[in-house]
Amino acid sequence: MNAAAVRAASAAAWATLPLALCLAGQPAAAQVVRCTDAATGRTTYTDGACPRGNGAREVLPQKSAEELARERQQADEALARWHERLRREDAERAAATRREADRPAPAPHPGQSAACQQARQQLQRLLAAPATGLHDDVLRLQAAERQADQACLPPEEFARAERSRALVAPQAPVIVLPPTRPPHWRPPPPPAPAREITNCNVFRCYDRQGNVYPR
Repeated sequence: MNAAAVRAASAAAWATLPLALCLAGQPAAAQVVRCTDAATGRTTYTDGACPRGNGAREVLPQKSAEELARERQQADEALARWHERLRREDAERAAATRREADRPAPAPHPGQSAACQQARQQLQRLLAAPATGLHDDVLRLQAAERQADQACLPPEEFARAERSRALVAPQAPVIVLPPTRPPHWRPPPPPAPAREITNCNVFRCYDRQGNVYPR
């Protein structure tokens, strides 16, 4: 038997309990005797003596006053337990109803806010604009995407999106400008070639190009 069948059987037993307890509280018969007619085989029940010529068999013996009092006490205790069970179930249902009524309403999703709608519209306008490839336009589009995520996502989802952006964000290009030159700037003259002296006498020296240098 599965759990549903057990609960159904238990509910049926509790539903018939008041009737059984009421019957148990009634004064019990002294005894029950089954009478069987020997000629026809007909069976009848009585709390007295069987008619003459019938076989008699006691099926419910007469109970003593102590037994009747004990059964009545057990019936009263079972009825009290049944009423206590009903009272407890009513209290549990009332408590559950109060908890449901006191439960705060869930906060609306950020995706339904006016700020989210505005951020999405701004992002759509930037996406619909002709692509220029300029660095400023790329930064503007990235800022609009971040603004839309911040306005439309719950805090924990926005934090995950930020971490993902940090992993894949492109680096800004580095532009190296040439050094500026003063006005009327001219390159310096090339250095003079080094002198290479080939021979000398008492008064002068000569280099490879024939130049003369006094000593």
